[in-house]
Amino acid sequence: MTTMLPIDPAEAAAFADRMLDILNGGALALMISIGHRAGLFDVMSRLGFATSVVIADEAGLRERYVREWLGAMATSAIVEYDAAGDAYRLPRSHAAALTRAARPNNLATTAQWISLLGSVEDAVLECFARGGGVPYAAYARFHEVMAEGSDQTVVAALEGAILPLVEGGVAALERGIDVLDVGCGSGRAVNQMAGAFPRSRFTGYDLSPEAIATARAEARERGLSNARFEVRDVADLGATDAFDLVTAFDAIHDQARPATVLAAIARALRRDGTLLMQEVRGTSCVDDDAAHPLAPFLYTVSCLHCMTVSLSAGGAGLGAMWGAATARRMLEEAGFAKVRIETLAHDVLNSYYIARKQG
Repeated sequence: MTTMLPIDPAEAAAFADRMLDILNGGALALMISIGHRAGLFDVMSRLGFATSVVIADEAGLRERYVREWLGAMATSAIVEYDAAGDAYRLPRSHAAALTRAARPNNLATTAQWISLLGSVEDAVLECFARGGGVPYAAYARFHEVMAEGSDQTVVAALEGAILPLVEGGVAALERGIDVLDVGCGSGRAVNQMAGAFPRSRFTGYDLSPEAIATARAEARERGLSNARFEVRDVADLGATDAFDLVTAFDAIHDQARPATVLAAIARALRRDGTLLMQEVRGTSCVDDDAAHPLAPFLYTVSCLHCMTVSLSAGGAGLGAMWGAATARRMLEEAGFAKVRIETLAHDVLNSYYIARKQG
């Protein structure tokens, strides 16, 4: 027989207060996403105190909607409100985390995930009962949101921080090598590297025709003759000893067959080649993951996207939080004898794996 212990009133009240914070935070994430997409933060960063009419005119938007949005921003102290002048201002210290000019520190881009994931809530909930998963096609803005995130964490830091993690990598790229980006998405990283290292040859593979079309269009616009893109299932690269460097930015954990993909990468690399892999900074242990400042957010993204898209294809459902211990084991099983894990100051979300077939 279970004995029911009395509820601690102070503890219950404290948790209720926390729930109110959670509800406000969830609502604000939606409004921050709208502010980002509508360009409102960018407009306000150029103004001082301004009325809703002025802000709406500057943004080319309807004042009534802007005024209600400003209500959410003002009551949450994201923007300042001058009651006497009925005017609003975005403090410079807040603009440093909310505007496109703040790249790579614009957290408003990340807020878009909340509305994107909310759009598949019903479909994922069905999977809780019947199993299976929700396919990529259900996520209408996935590649757009991913491209913005990649632009901040990857593209903006490629030459200055990420590529130098590979010993001798930058010098080799300058001389000219063969590079493959697995799960290239909209191709921003490939096109950035192709522009920076014209003597090297770059290939991007992704399963999405839409993303590949975007990548090719950018390459044409930039006149990049050393970048090519192909719609391809990266579990079957069809290559042996073909590349000197393979990159995989936030791509492996989504795969239906991640172990097969890693083994295919190992085969595709030349003997002295390197895999440079960016993955979410998990530990493979929930207790330890609790120390990550964005752990609840990352597990939510994993449940409502990364894990379920893999399961939808009959895959492993590895999930974004597979973590360092699991990743290291899988890399070793795939044929990588030497694995090093690094973190970078600009990227609180991810770890970077530098893996080689030779020890």
